[in-house]
Amino acid sequence: MADKKDISKNIKRITEMEEKLDRAQSVLEKLSEALEEYQSVSKDIKDLEKYYTGKNWKEDLKLDEEGKLPKDLKRGVLSEDAIYDLLDLNKDISSKLK
Repeated sequence: MADKKDISKNIKRITEMEEKLDRAQSVLEKLSEALEEYQSVSKDIKDLEKYYTGKNWKEDLKLDEEGKLPKDLKRGVLSEDAIYDLLDLNKDISSKLK
């Protein structure tokens, strides 16, 4: 039969493992939710890429530069940097998920 000193080691180890389990479960649950949300915007990201790499973005940029767009647009024309950064981040995340 184990003495109290030996049992205290077991209790300490079990407590540490319980903490690790709780943390891992929490992180994985959040990751699972984030992955579902990420997948739900994947079509939007593809639409943004198609917009940015097609003629429409260039046409919209020209209108913006000419001052022909209304001032109440949230961003005016989506900035090249913003779209490029988003697409680059998406590529990075995508490769990590594979």
